[in-house]
Amino acid sequence: MPTNLMTKAAILMLSLVAISVVSWEYFLRSQGHQRGYDDDEALWAKNRSQVYGVTDKSTVFIGSSRIKFDLDIPTWEQKTGEDVVQLAMHGSCPLFALENLGDDENFKGKLVVDVTEGLFFKKDDDEAMGKRIKYLKDATPSEKVSAKLGMAVESIFLFIDKEKFSLGAFLDDLRISDRKGVRGGGIFPKKFAYVDFQRQEIMTDEFAVDTNMQREVTDLWSKWGALSDKHGVTGDTLQKIFTRVKTSVAKIKERGGKVIFVRTPSSGGYGVHEPISHPRSEYFDKLLSITDSPGIHFKDYPETKDFICPEWSHLSKSDAVKYTTSLIKIMENNQWFKTAN
Repeated sequence: MPTNLMTKAAILMLSLVAISVVSWEYFLRSQGHQRGYDDDEALWAKNRSQVYGVTDKSTVFIGSSRIKFDLDIPTWEQKTGEDVVQLAMHGSCPLFALENLGDDENFKGKLVVDVTEGLFFKKDDDEAMGKRIKYLKDATPSEKVSAKLGMAVESIFLFIDKEKFSLGAFLDDLRISDRKGVRGGGIFPKKFAYVDFQRQEIMTDEFAVDTNMQREVTDLWSKWGALSDKHGVTGDTLQKIFTRVKTSVAKIKERGGKVIFVRTPSSGGYGVHEPISHPRSEYFDKLLSITDSPGIHFKDYPETKDFICPEWSHLSKSDAVKYTTSLIKIMENNQWFKTAN
């Protein structure tokens, strides 16, 4: 093929690709989708590397998805003058992150541990968190460079979000009925939430007022046991969990660090059934006693006890700001720290 024809073909191909990309990006934005980041191993590891800040200038948070939604990072940082290191992981047991920090002799800071009993007190290994800790230890230089480039592109383009808009994500959206012994994955509305660069999960304003989308999520929670009163783990299994937590907390405290446990709000189906399946006296209160640690339960304070979670488990953006403001006030009153403002 002559050089001029090859050049024209290349220009045509690039033009078609550019038009396709711009059109797809424009379409997604016109549908009201929010630009976010893939909450993958690289983004978690980036945050994990920040836990060594000056003790009185940062606080580390671990837990499950509730603290990712309910802690509004800009509010925390503005009111306390502290940096936030968000290491919580949706659907994950924070015990593995706690042990990782406990075994890290260089970590001597402040740690807030969010407790969602059904995830905290579980007997299964946590594959998702295991992958993140493995990446933290074993990521190659090329993987780290690739991750940085990916984050840079994600900061510009919406369609790059592989968790929502990749071919695999759309295939996951196919509604395949459960078979005997096989449970299908959850199909969450794409406008449920998005993740920012600091790993805060933010419920969209549209979801916060759309009862149809909310029902889609509560149906999933119901499918996965939100309405079950089945008692959580007990006996030796529970005792082993308590022992692991106590050991890690003791390591952090011995190095001069601080640990506080928080129980973030839930309502609706979760609000009714979680106290039955995981009685406070057997789990949260006992956790504080065994680890000799302070704790904040949302039910104990008038300013936090009546929050309504749109889909039973997480706060809207506006309520996250209110909850974070209240949490800071409660911690200050209990002499956790003095606010900067």
